[in-house]
Amino acid sequence: MPKRPLIDVVKRGGKRSTEAFDPTKLHASVLAACMSVRSPEAMAESAAESVCTVVIEWCRTRPEVTSDDLRRVAADHLNRIHPEAAYLYKHHRLVL
Repeated sequence: MPKRPLIDVVKRGGKRSTEAFDPTKLHASVLAACMSVRSPEAMAESAAESVCTVVIEWCRTRPEVTSDDLRRVAADHLNRIHPEAAYLYKHHRLVL
């Protein structure tokens, strides 16, 4: 995984305090979305790595981002490589 930038993530709605960006959390959530749509494990791992690389690069010029920003950037990239998983990742709170 690429070197992690030091960046603060403003949590949803700004009601909770910020926390440091943790690419392992992003990786796990993208991997889970891919596995939930029955992607082969190697494909899911590759997609998660790709998304993390893009998001980390996007974060490099920003000292602070929102959790919604991270989700949007990750979902946009994931949509290019795995549209079904991207839909689930983007709308995970709506899925029962």
